[in-house]
Amino acid sequence: MINRVNNMPTVSVFADIDSELNTASAVVKDVEKRWLSELTLRFPDMTYSIEGEVKNAGITQSSMRRAMLLGMVGIFLLLALQFQSYVEPLIVMVSIPFAMIGVILGHFIMGINFSMPSLMGFISLAGIVVNDSILLVQFVKRRVREGLSVHDAAAQASHDRFRAVVLTSVTTIAGMTPLLFETSLQAQILIPLATSIVFGILASTCLVLLVLPCLYSILEDFGVAKPYHSHHGTDSVSVVNEHGIEGNVKA
Repeated sequence: MINRVNNMPTVSVFADIDSELNTASAVVKDVEKRWLSELTLRFPDMTYSIEGEVKNAGITQSSMRRAMLLGMVGIFLLLALQFQSYVEPLIVMVSIPFAMIGVILGHFIMGINFSMPSLMGFISLAGIVVNDSILLVQFVKRRVREGLSVHDAAAQASHDRFRAVVLTSVTTIAGMTPLLFETSLQAQILIPLATSIVFGILASTCLVLLVLPCLYSILEDFGVAKPYHSHHGTDSVSVVNEHGIEGNVKA
């Protein structure tokens, strides 16, 4: 029996992949490189298409990339509205690429391949890891408002907010860690997602505590980061005279 599609004779090849030894995308790439390229040279009229898991994965990845881009834009706009600055949201969002370092190392340590659930975990990290950065940036802004220089406030930020930042991350890591060691068949699909979240948060937390204050100071040296702007170009200072009468002096 000869199957035809659009009056063209077709041959369908099916295969199952042992996920412990290889991945579907790696097998397809190898087949395209070693076999299909040679066949198209020998038979110029032959055409082929990759279907199944690999095709669906490509569609899903493009959709998730668009979703992540929209999420990043949304985070930036919300932070810009909160901080009334276009630079400080970028300082906060620098924690997102830091998380990717942990995602890659986590998959290497756990010995698992980067898959679609792994990508989903990284995308979800975009809204999680910025929390630690927001804590530090808010602290710097408040200390500068109280009179400290930007360099002193940035240096003090990681020290004074260390407990709050670490507890924020540790609670999430503690809740997700048991899933990493789950052995049931139903949980196997979630292990890459949990790996991305746990190791992404861990790496981002460590790097944010070290790098973000330094980045803030560097940008301030260039006159880009301005954590406190007085209203109408004036600063108000409270003064009490010898008669005990309090007043405000504008500078």
